[in-house]
Amino acid sequence: MANNIKLSIRLKLDGAYIPSFNKKFSHLNYLYKKNFLLLGSAHNLKEIRIKEKQNVSEIFLSSLFKKNNNFLGMNKYNLVSRLTNKKIIALGGVSKENMKLIKLTKSKGFAGISFFKSIKKGP
Repeated sequence: MANNIKLSIRLKLDGAYIPSFNKKFSHLNYLYKKNFLLLGSAHNLKEIRIKEKQNVSEIFLSSLFKKNNNFLGMNKYNLVSRLTNKKIIALGGVSKENMKLIKLTKSKGFAGISFFKSIKKGP
């Protein structure tokens, strides 16, 4: 469930996702079930610090490869990701061609809609 932690709890889901634009902390007052997982996304160190304060377990850090407004590239991505103890998930422009480069980061995994769409289509 994205950006609605209260509803996630009410529906007895396993977790919720807090997008980078959500800077609120009201969810810290909620009662969670034991293994409730909070995920968040960030694009820079300031947003990572907010996600840490929001008590997320894992942070989707974007954009590693996709050259958009949030583009970090390998060097900046590595610098920023090493400044947190949270698990980092690579996001942004992941493809079969650059997937091996993720091993050169602190990332515990990767996510990406376009990556999985390309696998579904095949060669």
